[in-house]
Amino acid sequence: MTTPIPDEMLDAILAMQVTIAWAGEGRCSPRRLGWWDTDLIDDAGGGDLFARLLPQTHVWASLEAVREAARRTDAKARAKMADPDKLRTLYFLGFELDEQLGDRFAAHKRSVRPPAEVLPLPLPLTADFSKEKLVSALQGGDVPFTTVPNGRQLKGKRPDTADGLAKRLCAALVPLAEQYPLPFYKLEG
Repeated sequence: MTTPIPDEMLDAILAMQVTIAWAGEGRCSPRRLGWWDTDLIDDAGGGDLFARLLPQTHVWASLEAVREAARRTDAKARAKMADPDKLRTLYFLGFELDEQLGDRFAAHKRSVRPPAEVLPLPLPLTADFSKEKLVSALQGGDVPFTTVPNGRQLKGKRPDTADGLAKRLCAALVPLAEQYPLPFYKLEG
């Protein structure tokens, strides 16, 4: 039986996911982190195409597309690890939670309210990108991890709440790397 996660918690996780997805784009000008080869949000890039194709939901469609690019990059990195289904990452929080996140995202998309109005975004996704502001927003640097081949395994007890887990995974992205660093918790057993 699925335990429903409160909407506020789902929104907090979605805000973290779309912020990292936005920050990870590499085809935009100026280039952001370059973790995925996309330019799906900016008005001068893919955002323009989405605006012409989907005038009512283009902002959400752009975020959905870049979130999917991030999810696929995460999945490829996880696939290189032993027991990838036993890892919890920012874009793989477990089947039930991922399903609830997908449903919540779809509900927001149907509502047509702007993301900045309904998600607690740590950074405005329309502002100029700054690595320093991203690091500050992630509150990174204090999450202990071990660097392993293909990822960063977080140390210590996994947070009890879903949003706490997502927040720790985001913080473990610091220090920022040239490639997506795949912060993860490994499930016991």
